[in-house]
Amino acid sequence: MPTWLQKLLTRTGLAPRPIPEALWQRTLAHYPFLAALPAADKAQLRKLTGSFLAKKEFTGAHGLEVTDAMAVAIAAQACLPVIRIGLKYYNGFTGIVVHPGAMVARREVTDAAGVVHHYREVLAGEAMQHGPVTLSWEDASTPGDERGHNVVIHEFVHKLDMYDGAPNGAPPLPSRAARAQWQAVMQAAYEGFRRQVTMAERFGAEWPWLDAYGATSPVEFFAVASEAYFVNRERFSVDFAPLTALFDQFYRPKMAATQ
Repeated sequence: MPTWLQKLLTRTGLAPRPIPEALWQRTLAHYPFLAALPAADKAQLRKLTGSFLAKKEFTGAHGLEVTDAMAVAIAAQACLPVIRIGLKYYNGFTGIVVHPGAMVARREVTDAAGVVHHYREVLAGEAMQHGPVTLSWEDASTPGDERGHNVVIHEFVHKLDMYDGAPNGAPPLPSRAARAQWQAVMQAAYEGFRRQVTMAERFGAEWPWLDAYGATSPVEFFAVASEAYFVNRERFSVDFAPLTALFDQFYRPKMAATQ
């Protein structure tokens, strides 16, 4: 018997089928940061999730069957960053590849001396420019924790970053002034976070609660900070107040305008 998602994908040219109520409620119940959304945002997220599912193609790797519940769970998390700004930022790709667990990617890097080094990297997810998003279901199915970790939001924020070109730690912004403001606030937050991580690594200071991976580059800091902004806004807004205000302007423009 065809699944709900299979039926959805056969409705060419028609409005997406509504997500079944029981399936939607199970998704909200599993992810507390989604369940905590205001009613109007939940309704908008449900609508966006249905549209997202009608446009994207899910593929299971290593024999994994992507069920309706898995697809809706991933789609709902992916749509959270664009709940106020729309799905157009995800127009540049179609495929979402879901692995049962972490992936091992082969990497190649050339050092300053011209020597090529080969290594393997364990990944929970990856977003490729002009290509698919790859996710570990083991990680994507995690409800989240107080550190604000969320691999789906992380990778889809990379897609936002890539919308207008190579990733640079900033989403598409409407003006030079907006880009200058973003750069100033983000750079200050990033440098402060790097200092915290360095003090913890070298001198045994307390580790910051935000994932230290964000200290590796401005691109990763944008994605890691966005995870925490959506999953644990209360804690994030205490430690990163200027960044919270900046994110509100981009992710929640109507809210920012009325505050």
